Amino acid sequence: MNQITVKIDGMMCGMCESHVNDAIRRAFPVKKVTSSHTKGETVILTEKDVSEAELRAALEPTGYQVLWIRKETYEKKGLLGFLKGNK
Repeated sequence: MNQITVKIDGMMCGMCESHVNDAIRRAFPVKKVTSSHTKGETVILTEKDVSEAELRAALEPTGYQVLWIRKETYEKKGLLGFLKGNK
């Protein structure tokens, strides 16, 4: 699974977070998307890779500015997540 963190400028409240989340959900098949206006970022969990150009294009109509995008592999961390390393 992929985790994509997007640094976004211009989110000021919970409604801003909702606008960004809705734009992401409409554009891509995501497992989870959460935004934080206080951190100024959106975190996306997805099985399928999303290109930076597609991501910027999906967020452009919202009026918020994408500052940077970071992609990394995501592994679920649960109560027993530490056991995965012992296999």
